[in-house]
Amino acid sequence: MDYKQVIVIRVDFKMSRGKIAAQAAHASLSAALKALKEKSEWFNIWLASGQKKIVLQVKSEEELIELYRKAIESGLPASLIEDMGLTEIPPGTKTAIAIGPAPSEKVDKITGKLKLLR
Repeated sequence: MDYKQVIVIRVDFKMSRGKIAAQAAHASLSAALKALKEKSEWFNIWLASGQKKIVLQVKSEEELIELYRKAIESGLPASLIEDMGLTEIPPGTKTAIAIGPAPSEKVDKITGKLKLLR
């Protein structure tokens, strides 16, 4: 079975590349730590198999929150990132989520129709 983590970034407002990278890293680490606690078998398989990550995009906060809600309801480890507002964007801005590590087919049911981040 294939395992992966999907990171989803909002693109409906301007963030520098560095800010996007930081938000993606926050989301990835937070979800991975949840997986380590709640789904350690999934985490260990993902870690040993190269830590596959896919970065996708959405165009609204509503889309981001809906994906996060679906992931949680499906029993997948997930994180929702709200920025602290110390640099480019206002505090509390929801910027990213990560889903997994989890079996790819479970993640794809939620994120399979999204576009890659460009």
